[in-house]
Amino acid sequence: MRQDVYEQIQGNEDLRDFLRQQPMWYRRLSRNPQDFSVFETESKYFFKKSIPDRVLQLSNSVQMASMMVSMFQSMSMNRGS
Repeated sequence: MRQDVYEQIQGNEDLRDFLRQQPMWYRRLSRNPQDFSVFETESKYFFKKSIPDRVLQLSNSVQMASMMVSMFQSMSMNRGS
């Protein structure tokens, strides 16, 4: 594997873990170092750190917070009655 590609992988914990869990990428990057951007993208999808995954996670968090607020409001209304 080229030294610059290896250094980028070692500098990023997610990429290092992805390479350990998907060893076929070691062979692929050794033969085609220009596939590094594809490797990074696949790693983001694998660890659910892509933009769509983060939007979904934010949406779920907002939905959970909204549900908690409505639950607290209904509890406070029941106390007042």
